[in-house]
Amino acid sequence: MIQIFCAKRGAGKSKKLIELANDRALIAKGDSVYIDDDGRRMRQLIGKIRFINTNELGVLDCDSFYGLICGIISQNYDVENVYVDALSNIINKNIPDSINLFKKLKEFSQKYNINIFINLNCECMEDLPDFIKEHVA
Repeated sequence: MIQIFCAKRGAGKSKKLIELANDRALIAKGDSVYIDDDGRRMRQLIGKIRFINTNELGVLDCDSFYGLICGIISQNYDVENVYVDALSNIINKNIPDSINLFKKLKEFSQKYNINIFINLNCECMEDLPDFIKEHVA
């Protein structure tokens, strides 16, 4: 399952995603991973959640981001939830241009039974492409 949270920059998406991650980690049977483009929020997560800073790993585009997701799961099949904060900052691309990434993530999440929660900055919900709208919470 993919669930996308969209709102304007500064609307509190990151805070809500952290709360969701912390709450779900307490009841999840599997492991949780939180991915962000910097380390500012690392200390806000409970210790059960693995934090990954994409800037430290050289993740710069859709292909390297998808490779990171594949690497996480190949290393740990017990991952149940993946939280991605500010995806557009991580992949350095306009979200409408990332249709192939979302197709791959959808297939991947279904194949490995993983929940993927993604924060996106967007000014206008009507401007989102359909492949995003189908996953918006």
